[in-house]
Amino acid sequence: MSILGITMGCPTGIGPEIILRYFADRSDQSLVQPVVIGDIGVLEKCSAELGLDVHCQLWSAGSPLPTGVLPVLSCSDLKPQSLRWGRPTQETARAMVGYIKKAVDLIGQGILDGMVTCPISKEAMQSAGFNYPGHTEMLAELTGTQNFAMMLAGKRLRVTLVTIHCPLSQVAGSLSKELIIRLIRITHQALIMDFALANPRIAVAGLNPHAGEKGLFGNEEISIIEPAVLEMRNDGIKVYGPFPPDTVFFKAAAGDYDAVVCMYHDQGLIPFKLLHFSDGVNVTLGLPLVRTSVDHGTAYDIAGKGIADPGSLSAAIDLAGAISRNRKLAETSTVIMNAL
Repeated sequence: MSILGITMGCPTGIGPEIILRYFADRSDQSLVQPVVIGDIGVLEKCSAELGLDVHCQLWSAGSPLPTGVLPVLSCSDLKPQSLRWGRPTQETARAMVGYIKKAVDLIGQGILDGMVTCPISKEAMQSAGFNYPGHTEMLAELTGTQNFAMMLAGKRLRVTLVTIHCPLSQVAGSLSKELIIRLIRITHQALIMDFALANPRIAVAGLNPHAGEKGLFGNEEISIIEPAVLEMRNDGIKVYGPFPPDTVFFKAAAGDYDAVVCMYHDQGLIPFKLLHFSDGVNVTLGLPLVRTSVDHGTAYDIAGKGIADPGSLSAAIDLAGAISRNRKLAETSTVIMNAL
């Protein structure tokens, strides 16, 4: 049984609702035990307003986990009645950052096996003085991680991104052989360690239409992407490409490849969300801890309306549990092999 910390995200977003809906629907046979790191008052307000039959109970780190209730490690003492759905404040921003830091601390102590993050407001976070582009960069700093990447994972498609929040006009100039090699290596290692794939197959998407058509529509494939692929293949990694972006995702979704390394944000996320809009999971690769996240934002426009879908949270929790188990098995196997 994996014990996972579920950070509540922005208290005025849909995080509280999807947590409650997930817990109301979860199976008793689940292989994970969720512990919410958030604010019990906000959760109780949300439960009462939306008529959700979920009982929350305060939990302290290291204490036995209760059954039949939602355990909550309450890290803030917001005044729920003063909050308005969809309207974050500096106080709620400080609280949501505090939830993340607490989860990292508890994982470091061995109390939690991993964390699943509900959505935060980057704008609110930065207005409160926390200058991170998002969760990923904050977690990298908190764990002292230099080499990390974002993967979007679903049952049919997994994608990683060479460039992420980069203007399209700057993508070509941001690419390098070294950067693509780094993403291939991180993706390969994650597929083995986190997804338990012994011989993963990785496809690499081209940048230009028809993957450049041998230089007719651009030279990045010839000068940057193909040399990176060939070097990694010479290192024994099953990596192929660069492939035309308009066909590679179809082949990956059909099972020909285990992941696609993409050159820019929308190249990977458009096909991914077409297939996994409701059950996609954001996974941070390269961290020393297990972290998955919902693949959507705070959805302030529907917060408090009782229509939020917990599908992505459910998938993120299941995947975090699976990654935690896979890593433990890999560590056990390593210990056994070293002892022989």
